[in-house]
Amino acid sequence: MSEKPDADDILHRAGFDAETSVLTRRQAEVLALRERGVAQAVIADRLGTSRANVSSIEASARENVSKAHETVAFAEALRAPVRIEVEPSTDLYDVPSRVYDACDEAGVKVNHAAPELMKRISDEAGDAVEGREVRRSLLIGVTHDGEVTVRQPVPEEF
Repeated sequence: MSEKPDADDILHRAGFDAETSVLTRRQAEVLALRERGVAQAVIADRLGTSRANVSSIEASARENVSKAHETVAFAEALRAPVRIEVEPSTDLYDVPSRVYDACDEAGVKVNHAAPELMKRISDEAGDAVEGREVRRSLLIGVTHDGEVTVRQPVPEEF
């Protein structure tokens, strides 16, 4: 019979520090156990709470992780020495040459060949790219180490 995962041990081995994390200790415990396949009802039992409360803790934790990822992506976009704005109606096939030209100017090497770059842009842009057409504005950044970031500017409110 397999041993039940121990949240404290998992958090310790992963280097969790509640002082520097966007997650509370309870959120980290719930995520650690859920990522190891432990059912919410079992976690609720262990923590002496309801399954609904564990569900709420997990949802909040996942939202906090998502916000942290978005914050990191935003910070990377700000730091990127290469930033290219791609306007709506642009053919996706025209974007790699714009990226490569801007990178050459900045002395930055892109880590992707044109087909990979188009796929990455399309994947990260979500529904802002449809087929070959850029439907909504995109901001493409390339970091000093050649990593590509894709962001959609937030529309201005009037």
